[in-house]
Amino acid sequence: MKKIVIVGLGLIGGSLALALKGFEDFRIIGVARRQATVDYALSHGVGDEATLDTVSALRQADVTILCIDPKDIISFLEQHREDFKPGSLVTDVCGIKSAIMEAAKVLPESVDFIGCHPMAGTEFSGIEHAFGEMFRGSHLILTPRPESREENVALMERMADYMGCQDVVKTTPAEHDAILAYTSQMMHIIAVSVCDDPMLFTCKGFEGSSFRGCTRVAALDVSLWAQLFSLNAPALTSCLDEFIKNLQDYREAIASGDKNKLVEKLTWSSDRKRQMELPGPDLLH
Repeated sequence: MKKIVIVGLGLIGGSLALALKGFEDFRIIGVARRQATVDYALSHGVGDEATLDTVSALRQADVTILCIDPKDIISFLEQHREDFKPGSLVTDVCGIKSAIMEAAKVLPESVDFIGCHPMAGTEFSGIEHAFGEMFRGSHLILTPRPESREENVALMERMADYMGCQDVVKTTPAEHDAILAYTSQMMHIIAVSVCDDPMLFTCKGFEGSSFRGCTRVAALDVSLWAQLFSLNAPALTSCLDEFIKNLQDYREAIASGDKNKLVEKLTWSSDRKRQMELPGPDLLH
């Protein structure tokens, strides 16, 4: 049997190991850093095998999926560049693509690398929160290199279909990072900023679904998101500058007491939201 090796059995890696089980003629092998994680994977059927032996797993992997933190991926590629099986495919699930694609240049020519980002997740972390249905209905974003082999792109498309993804979107690393700064990273900044307000601990019993929805992702993995923010700083700060300007415009409209101006702005914003939800071409394609 061919083998898919998943390095990092946390929430995403564990969910991938569950979602890909039984895919074509592949055996799923999970690689973890701690024996407790290996034991959990084996006892709960997270993949077909689990091991602490990274090098041995990489040398037999036809596909390697890196599900570790961004900076760990960068150092992992450098450290293990000679351990990947010649002719194999290496991919990742990181929410930042430019830095990862740059790091992948250390790989031998015989090893293909395709950047990947499944648009799925929860506010939790750890293998104990993994579930195989995580990717159902989600977008799977790919950033192939110019030299990436078409058969490997096709393989990843079949994997996405098997996991129940809604579609596969191909784009460039720069475009991915610019858009994700807006759709994901800035949303997390908004959530944690709301939680900085002194009102947070006095609002219990008054919070509604809009407040819960806004702050849902605020209990984030600090180390992971600090890396994502830092590695995508130019794109993220540009988004934040625009957002701060938009907030200031709303503040001025409210403070001025000009109801017509406020209604005009609200109408403009809400109409744009409605337009976004109408069927139409995906700008990432």
